[in-house]
Amino acid sequence: MDLLKWIFSFLIVLVIFTCLYLSCGKHEMMRIDMKNYTDSLSPLMSCPHVSNRTQKELIRSKLHLCCNATGLLYLTKKNTAVNQTITYETSNSVYKVGAALHKMLPEDFPWSSRGHLGRCAVVGNGGILKNSSCGREIDSADFIISYSNMDVNPGPLVQRVSVYGNASLIIPAFAYTVCTAVSIKTLQLLQPIRPQQPVVFFSPYYLKSLDRFWKGRGLKEERLSTGFMLVNVALELCDDVHLYGFWPFDFNLKQQALQHHYYDNKPPKPLVHAMPEEFIKTACYVFILCCNATGLLYLTKKNTAVNQTITYETSKCTKWKLHFTKCYLSSCGHLGQCAVVGIGEILKNSSCGREIDSAEFVIRYILHYS
Repeated sequence: MDLLKWIFSFLIVLVIFTCLYLSCGKHEMMRIDMKNYTDSLSPLMSCPHVSNRTQKELIRSKLHLCCNATGLLYLTKKNTAVNQTITYETSNSVYKVGAALHKMLPEDFPWSSRGHLGRCAVVGNGGILKNSSCGREIDSADFIISYSNMDVNPGPLVQRVSVYGNASLIIPAFAYTVCTAVSIKTLQLLQPIRPQQPVVFFSPYYLKSLDRFWKGRGLKEERLSTGFMLVNVALELCDDVHLYGFWPFDFNLKQQALQHHYYDNKPPKPLVHAMPEEFIKTACYVFILCCNATGLLYLTKKNTAVNQTITYETSKCTKWKLHFTKCYLSSCGHLGQCAVVGIGEILKNSSCGREIDSAEFVIRYILHYS
């Protein structure tokens, strides 16, 4: 499924349900009414998608300028020098790249001479993938970017990685200090045995830049999820991005129970990721990057010209754009603390009035019948 269509459809329902949970003094997660959720989302998923090449290039440009996966995604001989000191992604600890390690790094990126990667499938770990029959569609992509948990495939290391064919293995060797030794050992073991399957190390500089980019836009998670990191990589490197397995809920659109991952039902580690809350916020911020709500919220002399032709907002697939900007305003923090007030019955007798009024900006809509 195309990334922008997926985000648009998801965010429409997100806003209809007032972000699925109401924070008023207590941080309690409301159970999602999957029947109503499905009724709202399913029709929107059938809306035809029109690719916006201009927006795609704008997103690519923003990510390239801030983070540069094109030239810094992982360590190469070209972007890393012998005796260079590397600062870890999650701490101020440093590692000095010796000649032996530098010799084992790849020369350059495979896309350095070919440009963009074409159509990419980014495969998450969501339980919705199990029995989804998406395999053939995923395999038809020009490039597949997948996150796999080696712990679910026990056995000798060479046997475990061989199932991925000639795919490159990218390892976060410099995310935490405890990762480095085992990552280098993996490279030393696999390179002579499986030279057709490159082992590369995530650049901590790229990951730090990506973290700053999104935290500068309001994301507060301790560390970006691996899946979200890979989505950003694809948005910069690929012409078209399709997502699979990014659904952190317990039920699918048919209200059938799902396990957490397609390979097991273990929840995320506590204090690391909080799903689906993190997923909801992340989807909202990706929309911000795509749609530039800061400059297009309403008509001004700056963004509207005399005699400019304006297309009316009548399409079923575009009528909720104002709601997206509300999601943006309530989350980004550019206006300070904002309260976005829906019309749900849950507000009645909720005692939220004082908290709403204390916000620096209150954004609400009122139904008017003439």
